[in-house]
Amino acid sequence: MRERNYMFLVGIIFLALVAGWIAMPDNPGLQIGPFKKDIRVHEGLDLQGGLQVVLEADVPADQTVSSDSIDSAKQIIENRINALGVVEPQIQILGNRRILVQLPGLTNPDDAIRTFGSTGQLEFIDAGDTGLDAGVVVQTTGLSTVIVPGAVTPTPAPATPTRQPTVAPTAAITTTGGVTTTAPITPTAPVTPTYRTVMTGRELKTASVAFQQTTNQPYIAFELTPDGAKIFGDYTSKNVNKFLAITLDKRVISSPVIKSAITEGKGIIEGRFTLEEAKSLVLQLKYGALPVPLKVIDSRAIGPTLGRDSVNRSITAGAIGLVIVILFMLLYYRLPGLLADLALTIYALLILAIYKFGVPGVFDYVTLTLPGIAGFILSVGMAVDANILIFERMKEELRSQRPLYMAVEFGFQRAWPSIRDSNISTLITCAILLWFGLSFGASVVAGFALTLAIGVLVSLFTAIVVTRTFLRLVLDMNVTENLWWFGV
Repeated sequence: MRERNYMFLVGIIFLALVAGWIAMPDNPGLQIGPFKKDIRVHEGLDLQGGLQVVLEADVPADQTVSSDSIDSAKQIIENRINALGVVEPQIQILGNRRILVQLPGLTNPDDAIRTFGSTGQLEFIDAGDTGLDAGVVVQTTGLSTVIVPGAVTPTPAPATPTRQPTVAPTAAITTTGGVTTTAPITPTAPVTPTYRTVMTGRELKTASVAFQQTTNQPYIAFELTPDGAKIFGDYTSKNVNKFLAITLDKRVISSPVIKSAITEGKGIIEGRFTLEEAKSLVLQLKYGALPVPLKVIDSRAIGPTLGRDSVNRSITAGAIGLVIVILFMLLYYRLPGLLADLALTIYALLILAIYKFGVPGVFDYVTLTLPGIAGFILSVGMAVDANILIFERMKEELRSQRPLYMAVEFGFQRAWPSIRDSNISTLITCAILLWFGLSFGASVVAGFALTLAIGVLVSLFTAIVVTRTFLRLVLDMNVTENLWWFGV
């Protein structure tokens, strides 16, 4: 038992050190090879301001845009942004052609356009025997794809009557009734080749960023649906040594040669991507193409809705409340209260680390808004509440003449059902609020629910694991047998 307690202690100290490093105000960030992570507190629009972008359907003015298309575009944009991290975007539909997006902390409109403004329409086209250069612009018409080489088609010159006997070698001569008419020969417009679309991004199942082993160059690994795998397998089987161009939003990404039949439904998209470009591309592919093309008609920075003085007062109030709670625990429960205060400190470090670093594979970071801070403070109260339930149970056991070690163990065991049930109820409520916020665009509600849920989960860990480990170690070291130190 003692060895296990020491192992738990080593793990807790390691977590506390890592969380403390992440929580440092001037953290330089993390960079390991191509992986780079910016570690900082991300404040919401109400605390720091951010970027406001107005998007409009990029279609002719006389073309009707259905409400379903705009609603779908709004949902896809929100999914793409949420996949980057919980940034609590404010996304609203303006009229029947525009979408308003407000992003806290983002000041570069190019980043916004690359993240959610591009259509994200992926196409695989039959390029035949000729490879296409990356970056070539394409236009999609129906089921075929037209490559635009970039040449300007000359405008035909009108016929000009003249009586000059001398004509240019490139002129045509027509004689009518003794009058000679010359006209320049109209240059023949270059024939624009048409390429057949083999498959679109609708057949894409998953996409992720991977790296070349030798160069660390990022590329996109993708997997197709069963229908897409069949289409891809049939095409590649019949077109070995032919070129298959891959395009995104009318621009060629790469044009590889089909070396052999690809029947497993998996492949890669290579190009001159930076890591951020590859991540953005994956998000666009994972969450589907926008039903209508969008263009940015306005982007501007906006200021915080709450003054810095209000934010400072809120932080001060939270700090005062936390100090009062720590003093209460220390004075009323004494030694267990001191250990609970240490656990509460670790709890605060872990929460701040999660806010800044995120949870890999789930979200990149948590954006703090005033409702989010309220969720955090509420979770602090719940963390203390769990310790109070445990200590009161422990005191009851001590008053019943239980041995000290047994009283501590029984205190945790008998308080656990109450702690479990109350926290599960809170997590269910958080899930409902999170679903409501994400489904109906109430990002403030979603942010509150997320910060509260994170706080509840971490508080369970610190109350049940951290505080219990500290108490067991104190008892193992026989620091004191005086029950006064245990609040009795």
